[in-house]
Amino acid sequence: MKDKIIKIFGILIVALLFTSCQNLDRPELGDYPQDSNVPGGPLKFYVAFDGTTQNPLMNAVDSIKAKFPSDNPLESIDGISSKAVQGSDYKYVKYTSANDFAKTAGSFTVSVWAQKGEMNTDHIFSMPAVSDYHWSGGSMFLLTEGSAASPVLKFFVKDKTDEKWFEWVGGNSALGIYDNQWHHLVFSYDGSTSTMTLYVDGQANAFKPQWGNHGNVVLEPSKIIGLKIGAGPQEFTNEQIAAGASDWLKNSWTGGIDQFRMYSTALTAAEVQTLFSKKK
Repeated sequence: MKDKIIKIFGILIVALLFTSCQNLDRPELGDYPQDSNVPGGPLKFYVAFDGTTQNPLMNAVDSIKAKFPSDNPLESIDGISSKAVQGSDYKYVKYTSANDFAKTAGSFTVSVWAQKGEMNTDHIFSMPAVSDYHWSGGSMFLLTEGSAASPVLKFFVKDKTDEKWFEWVGGNSALGIYDNQWHHLVFSYDGSTSTMTLYVDGQANAFKPQWGNHGNVVLEPSKIIGLKIGAGPQEFTNEQIAAGASDWLKNSWTGGIDQFRMYSTALTAAEVQTLFSKKK
């Protein structure tokens, strides 16, 4: 009997030690927005920004693998269906990665709700890379510039063998998106056709730029060092920030951002329409 008691007591001690070794600097999960996506499914990263807690990291948690940002300095605002974040100069939400998006995305889709009035040259998101990977400092980013009357959208991708700018400018511009209202933007690359389709508020832009015969992208996770929501791939120094510097590869998005999603597949027009109509 004595040996049995000692054995049970030993098991309890081990259990307590194991519990004490858990990652305690990560916020408690609690309730956070989740989406229908089977394990290993195409939705690889999703941030709804719907949290209403006093913890800004909790309010920007990824719902696929419960990845918390390392920093979220952005203010919470009313979004397309619940809460969103307000972009600001020199500030952005920072993650160590977009989960396994880079590893699995042969075809891919990036979906986001954006709100913008005043036009600047800046970025809704970027995936920065190691310093010697590419002159831009990134593997993927979405650049916006131009004017409200003639907006410019440029989606850049650098993979193992090549690089490509997918651009909607001039007669192919997505008119009307910079009116300070929420608009749904979707960029869907189909590796089987090497084309990128831009959807605005559920409707496909007629211009579909093609990446030659490139086929599936082959992103390099070992070269990608994080994910930024609300800023370009490069960084300002503290001195540049203090001087009020501006740089097209470093600037931060100064509008609203909501419902940010990254898929490892090219969404169909019907799937995009569902995201738009359900404000997801």
